[in-house]
Amino acid sequence: MTSREAPQHLRDLALLRRVRDRIDREYAQPLDVEALARDIHVSAGHLSRQFKAAYGESPYSYLMTRRIERAMTLLRRGDLSVTDVCFEVGCSSLGTFSTRFTELVGIPPSTYKRDAALAAAGIPPCEAKKVTRPVRNREAPATSPA
Repeated sequence: MTSREAPQHLRDLALLRRVRDRIDREYAQPLDVEALARDIHVSAGHLSRQFKAAYGESPYSYLMTRRIERAMTLLRRGDLSVTDVCFEVGCSSLGTFSTRFTELVGIPPSTYKRDAALAAAGIPPCEAKKVTRPVRNREAPATSPA
């Protein structure tokens, strides 16, 4: 990278950080890549390519990971149904939510809800968050048939 390219690269990273921060703040709102791109005056394709290069996943994948992380917290709490949690975290389709949850966590949300309360019993919330964080990029361990 030349000395001329460095300032532009830093500006691009600052814009990408703005997008990531917006996703972190507004994950429960209706967000799409086109709207995120429009806000920083780039095309959706350009944003997706740059975001993936910087953070290792697409903006949509990052958004869904944030939603699933929040869903895990709500499911561990135990006072909401899976459907309620789905809509609470900003998903509009229970099927898409369940599929993505299963991809990231390795088990369906209903199973997670049932098992999480027992597994996290007695663990401080800050530690529970660390050990129950979803795995990204479909890296959830495959379950072996019993």
